[in-house]
Amino acid sequence: MQPQPHISPTTATAAISAALESQRVRKNRGSYNCGRCGQPKKGHVCLLTAPPDIPTTPIASEPVSCISAAASSSRSTVLSLTAAPSSRQSFTHLRRALSFDDVDARNSLDESDLDAASADLDLHLDTNIVQPGRFHAVGLWEVLKRLPPSSLLMAARVCKGWRETSRKMWKAAEELRIRVPERAQIGYIGSLLQKCPRLIRLSLKIESDFDATTLACIAFSCPNLEVLEITTSGAAVNRISGDELGRFVANKRGLTSLKMEGCSNLGGFSLSSSSLSTLWLSDLHSLSKMIFNCPNLTEISLEFSRQEDDSTDLITMVDGLGRTCTRLQNIHIASLKLSHTVVLALTAVNFRYLRMLSLVLGIDITDASVAAISSSYTNLELLDLSGSSITDTGLGMICDVLPDTLSKLLVALCPNITSSGIQFATAQLPLLELMDCGMTVSDPNSDNPTIVENPSPHKAPGYNQKMFIKHKRLKKLSLWGCSSLDALFLNCPELMDLNLNLCSNLHPESLVLQCPKLQLVYASGCQDLLTKAIRKQVSENFAAGENHMPRKRLADASKRIQALPSLYEETREDDNYAGKRRKLEKEVCTIIH
Repeated sequence: MQPQPHISPTTATAAISAALESQRVRKNRGSYNCGRCGQPKKGHVCLLTAPPDIPTTPIASEPVSCISAAASSSRSTVLSLTAAPSSRQSFTHLRRALSFDDVDARNSLDESDLDAASADLDLHLDTNIVQPGRFHAVGLWEVLKRLPPSSLLMAARVCKGWRETSRKMWKAAEELRIRVPERAQIGYIGSLLQKCPRLIRLSLKIESDFDATTLACIAFSCPNLEVLEITTSGAAVNRISGDELGRFVANKRGLTSLKMEGCSNLGGFSLSSSSLSTLWLSDLHSLSKMIFNCPNLTEISLEFSRQEDDSTDLITMVDGLGRTCTRLQNIHIASLKLSHTVVLALTAVNFRYLRMLSLVLGIDITDASVAAISSSYTNLELLDLSGSSITDTGLGMICDVLPDTLSKLLVALCPNITSSGIQFATAQLPLLELMDCGMTVSDPNSDNPTIVENPSPHKAPGYNQKMFIKHKRLKKLSLWGCSSLDALFLNCPELMDLNLNLCSNLHPESLVLQCPKLQLVYASGCQDLLTKAIRKQVSENFAAGENHMPRKRLADASKRIQALPSLYEETREDDNYAGKRRKLEKEVCTIIH
């Protein structure tokens, strides 16, 4: 290879040899070098290629340095060359020559700026500037953390900078909510969980069958797990047995919350944990044993399948809870096997910290059961007796004992309760914020299968009932399925949510809503005229509660004062008033029908 005329043979041979030798050196990402001689490109003009405008006069054999090119364009060619013997550079340690000629992404920043930026990032992301597109790591972090897990996996394929940022996001993640598709294998879950060594809260929505292998994968990949929630979707089957679940809970000593659906194959279980505080199990069926050795358990929810052949002994289960879980505050049991005997066993235990009690679908729960509950638990904040056989007398007992604490009362699917009992309960419970009376004031001749047979003798078939409710703190009211209700008067200034689904006999002219804060109304199965009446009354209540008087600012701009009535009349003619009027007339309440 013949050197060019203006470079001495000795210098050219040394430069080429050093460039070839540097091929074995690892590429330093971000420090781009000249593709010909290997020198850093910042402020550099290559010596191995002569610019076309420079004459071919001999130059001394010492290397030369160029004038700083910081003020020139990155693509321009510096033509002025001057010798600088005092700042000699050696070609004996050339860096690896890149195969492309590009500009260093850090040329726009000073070295001091780079140091400051990296020091700030070390506290948060432990990374420096992300090279692609000069995108700062903090901005990239804020964008990527809003992506779902699947999109984050795709973003990691863009470039090395994005891959490193996404990897650090997986490592820093403490909560993960993922949906496991039907065709996914157990390795899909394991590959995601192994990216998150600091994971604390995990929520899985599984669409395929799963067994104890899933629990083993979670236990191995998430050593610091505290909250686990597994829900099923579609035809997914949970094949985890009671012994496998017990081993998982015993091994996860930091687990505080466990929620699992589809537990029909447990058969029986024995749970022992000193850290578990919340336990939700659903779809339980014919359990041979239920042993709870969880002294710190404060909330339990057990939902049994609605099959008449369920052989679970609820009395023994309640006795076991009373011996080992004395700190329980919230109890929810949904089973067709609930009876007055079970309630007596529950009251005999006497949970001192009990605040929320929910006994759902117990057709054999009567007013005597309400009397037992009222005498044992006088500090209840929530009471749910939906699906029971209590009457207005039972509601009266609740009002006599719990007027100072009860804020949520749910008595849906109780066919022996009338509109008079509901009105009495709302009048005697001043702290009430939520009340569910669904399918109470209903027509017993309806074809709805959820209505319990043998309705109260106080109700005649097709009897039209009226309801008047006035309450200062009520926020949510549910009257779904009250097909016998033909007149409704509500004076609830704090009411925000109203459910009138399937109130088919409610007439628009018999509906009065004095609820200025109403935001959401369910009116599925109601008359179209009723929907229009609801929208009209809500808009009128909102307009009455707002002050549309325009305001002006004082001359010194110190504060706003209300305009005089005469000025208000003049302002009505302005074009701006029409726009404000249209803005005020927009829909302020969502009606779902």
